[in-house]
Parts: sequence; structure tokens; C-alpha cells
Amino acid sequence: MSGIGVVLNPHAKRNARDPGLVERLERSLGHEGVVRTAHTLDELRVVCADLRDQGIDVLAVAGGDGTNHATIGCAIDAFQGRPLPSIMLLRGGTMNTTANSFGVPRWRPEKLLELGVRRWSRRGLEPLRYAEPHILRVEHRYGFIFGTGALYGFISEYNKKSERSAAWAARVLGRAIASSLVGGAAIRRVAQRWEGEVRFDDGSAFPARDYFTVGASTCAEIGLGFKPFYRSCEREGFIHVLGIHCSSGEIVRSLGRIHRGEPLGGERSYETLCRSATLVPRHGVVPYIVDGDVYLKEGNLELACGPKLRILLP
Repeated sequence: MSGIGVVLNPHAKRNARDPGLVERLERSLGHEGVVRTAHTLDELRVVCADLRDQGIDVLAVAGGDGTNHATIGCAIDAFQGRPLPSIMLLRGGTMNTTANSFGVPRWRPEKLLELGVRRWSRRGLEPLRYAEPHILRVEHRYGFIFGTGALYGFISEYNKKSERSAAWAARVLGRAIASSLVGGAAIRRVAQRWEGEVRFDDGSAFPARDYFTVGASTCAEIGLGFKPFYRSCEREGFIHVLGIHCSSGEIVRSLGRIHRGEPLGGERSYETLCRSATLVPRHGVVPYIVDGDVYLKEGNLELACGPKLRILLP
């Protein structure tokens, strides 16, 4: 079988509230492929291996940022030695930052799938539209946005509420900004700092010091319209790494620049494009996020530019 393989995360917020979604996706897909549901990471690995064996041309993901990075990572592992299928991002999660960054319209999953199927079925008559980013490899995981320090602190604070949304993310940010004016507890929880050094494949480094955050990305936007990684697509095969070393107050005063995708300047940050990097923690641990999921790594942590993807746009 060639065609489209749809992977659905039933635990994604919008999907969990919509038990009829599978049926509507199957209706939108018609005879162009199959819909598979994965409840756990182990199930997801099995699903991706099955879709590989069926010879799919397009992998469509119905979920948010976390589902995207987990599914694409499992697909990269499953398709080793074979060309990766094109990717279709169908949304369906609490946060859809990567879909927003790559220009996927803010429509329901079944509508995105319907239009994607229509474009795919006419691919011999009309040229397909793609975004073609690389994905970021973080140790054995794959995603688009990596961060330590305050990026980790923000996601940790955001994840404390079971009912998450863009409005809740904006509220967490607003509380942190207000707290920064009085030195309150909220800004201390969100603006967690990271200490260490970042070494690059060309022999250069960000110096060992205290950082507001060290982040890396292959897409410009990190959520709520903020674009700190404005150079993420500047060079083929490179990732944009940013080490911000200023205070929380200076970051608050610079939010407009970050939202517009403008550089913070050397007095506040270091930045570079690289193929790979190693984070060397001063205290032996790197707490970090990949696309909204939180992890902890003891010892050095390796980042690298991963495979190039073709994200099909409806």
C-alpha cells in the first residue's frame, strides 16, 4: 500500500474531547490510506513500523507539539535506511506551535486531512507545497524546539495545570512578568537559570557561566508569536543556538524585540549557527524541554541537526 498513514494521539486535548474524530478522519481519508491510534510510546513505535512496512508516502499526525515530535522521532527510527515519508501536521493538541511556525492553517484535523488528500491525489496535475525544515536531534529524541533554564521553567509551570491552552500559556507569562516587577515567587519558578558551557563542532563555545536560557531550534516560533530563533532556516543543515545571559528584568523589557524576531544583542546573548553542540553542565544535570515535553539528562547533552523533512501544506 502507498498513500497516507494517519497517526492519532487520543490523549491530545482536543482529540480526547472528540470521540468522533477517528470516524471523521477515516471519512476524509477515504481509500487513500489508513488511520492508526497509538495510546503509548511503545504502541507508537509499532504503528510507525507497520506504516513503514505498508509503504506509506505521507505520515499525517493528529495531535499537538508533543505528538508531532514523538511520532516523527519514531518514524525516523523506523525508516532508518529508507526515505522518510512526507509529513502532514493535522493539529489536535493543546499547543500547535510547530504547525503555526510552518504555516499550517488553524483548521480542524479532518479539514486539514481532507484538503491534504485532495492535493495529494492531484499531485500529478498541480505542484505540491512544502515547508522543508530540518528536525533537531536531542540525544535520542527528535523535535523542533529545545531549551534549558527559563524555557524549561516556563513549560514546567505551564504543565502544572491539567487543562492547558494558549490562554493559559499567556496567563503563565503574564504572571511571570508581573512577578518580575516585585521579585515574586512566580518569576523565580519560571525564570529558572542554567549554568554551564556550550561547545560547538567547529571548536568555538559559549563560555561557562550562568544563563537565563540556552535554546536551539529549527523553526522560528516558540509559541504565543515569539520568534527568538529567527535564523533557524538561514543555512541548510544548521541549527540556531541561542544563549541568553541577561537578567529576567532585561528579558521582560526585550519581549517586543523577541516577538518581532529581532536579535537581543551581544550584551544580552550569544548566538550561532552550528551542525552540532554539546551542553556541559556545571552541576552535572541538564533539565530541558523538547517541543513542550520535559526531560532530565545527567552529564553532557548532545544536540545536532537531524534529517530534513518535507511538511506538506494543504
